[in-house]
Amino acid sequence: MAVYPDIDALSQLADHISQRRSNDVLDATVEFNELTVTATLSGLTDLVEFLRSDSSCRFSTLIDITAVDYPQRPQRFDVVWHFLSMYQNQRIRVKVAIREDELVPTLTNIHPSANWYEREIFDMFGILFAGHPDLRRILTDYGFRGHPLRKDFPTTGYVEVRYDETAKRVIYEPVKLTQEYRQFDFLSPWEGAKYVLPGDEKQGEQ
Repeated sequence: MAVYPDIDALSQLADHISQRRSNDVLDATVEFNELTVTATLSGLTDLVEFLRSDSSCRFSTLIDITAVDYPQRPQRFDVVWHFLSMYQNQRIRVKVAIREDELVPTLTNIHPSANWYEREIFDMFGILFAGHPDLRRILTDYGFRGHPLRKDFPTTGYVEVRYDETAKRVIYEPVKLTQEYRQFDFLSPWEGAKYVLPGDEKQGEQ
């Protein structure tokens, strides 16, 4: 049996946070049984410290940090933090929109568990965290080029890795596709077909 959070309690919490941290909070909404707070970049650290220490919040556990890429926006990325209050039995999502050239303050001084999360976001998205004690790649190799979770990163990557028996080491080579990508025309269930099947002409009438 699913147990849903108290929507009234989340709404009251949203009002409480908005009132107490009005300079740091741009928006606080409850949707799909979840509380999301949109914060300013400059007020992020103070807001997270407030969420941890305030008696009505007590979000002492950092669950996850991730990011979302919107290449068409001037503020290209949303950085998203998820916190849990085991004392209040509530969860909260905090997000900040940033430009590609902006630095995000590290939260490692408030939540030490942010260390590896921030390294992962740096590795996957190229987002820099100011003040991080050891900001380096964590999932890809040291010589890896690019950031795989950006929307403009090619699905094939730039290089491929194999073990060379003659050289007795791992070597990197440019990606070579043995078959070109299929070009889809989306006119029929038979993608790539050069002819129009009966009924396909209706697509243009919708």
